[in-house]
Amino acid sequence: MRALRGERSAIPPLWLMRQAGRYLPEYRELRAKAGGFLEFCYTPALAAEATLQPIRRFGFDAAILFSDILVIPDALGQRVRFVEGEGPRLDAVTDPAALASLTGDPSRLDAVLETAARVRGSLGPETAVIGFCGAPWTVASYMIAGKGTPDQAPIRLTAYRDADFLQAMIDRVIEASARYLVGQIDAGVDAVQIFESFGGALPPALFERWSFEPIMRLVRHVKHERPRARVIVFARGVGDRLTQFAAADGIDAIGLDWSIDPAWAAETLQPRRTVQGNLDPLALIAGGDALDAAVARIRGAFGEGPHIFNLGHGILPETPLAHVERLVARVRAPGNG
Repeated sequence: MRALRGERSAIPPLWLMRQAGRYLPEYRELRAKAGGFLEFCYTPALAAEATLQPIRRFGFDAAILFSDILVIPDALGQRVRFVEGEGPRLDAVTDPAALASLTGDPSRLDAVLETAARVRGSLGPETAVIGFCGAPWTVASYMIAGKGTPDQAPIRLTAYRDADFLQAMIDRVIEASARYLVGQIDAGVDAVQIFESFGGALPPALFERWSFEPIMRLVRHVKHERPRARVIVFARGVGDRLTQFAAADGIDAIGLDWSIDPAWAAETLQPRRTVQGNLDPLALIAGGDALDAAVARIRGAFGEGPHIFNLGHGILPETPLAHVERLVARVRAPGNG
């Protein structure tokens, strides 16, 4: 939390995206008992346990709630399911009539808020709790396509063909997401992260309207309702457009994917905002000297300003536990790793 306030630390705080996940044997055992994935997310005792497992094993400086960005479409009334080996599937919403038919049930999210309260009550103040949601463009991409797509062509076509319909969908996602994030904060999370997974698919002419401005509307709403809230924006694949987020009021930290040059980010973004990231998840799988060199490079680049060490995307299931242990040791070693 000190890093999110812009304070520099000689040893950066550390957490990993998807740190509650399939690389952990204890998670796999828990997952086998949980039934469907959404049921897992909506069972506070199980979701809280999944959230706490990596903290117990590795002592990370923050826990991130075990949930999924697609709880928002589910709460809006869209049918969401997860197919083993294929990922999420939704009943696609492709026209105004289908959007209007989504009646919504915000109480669906109460279970996630209970998870947040359980996790906060289980951890001491030295460990932050991070909540999250998907960015409006990313969530709407799933809602329109009914699944993940390689280049987000369905929603990009919609942006060209029916901007009014897409705007109506984005507005609903913003409203539901803002209420959800405020609920997480009230339940005890210390910070929230907005995941823009697909913003990099947008051409420059569309980026402002469909990625940047919806995220900023969401940030402004949260900050208006809870001025002390801390907000991290992780916009993957957007390159130098991160400078727009760094210049915007209300954002406390900028997440960096692995494609971002740490030297550029240290010069361009870090003087304005705390930066978070950006180890390549494959370097963590590789381990050894490659991992050590990557950690040293990131720590060396960001050592003069506020930095939260993290991956440049989520940890992969095949990541060896010993490599995560080595990462923790290297990040927390004195000096530049």
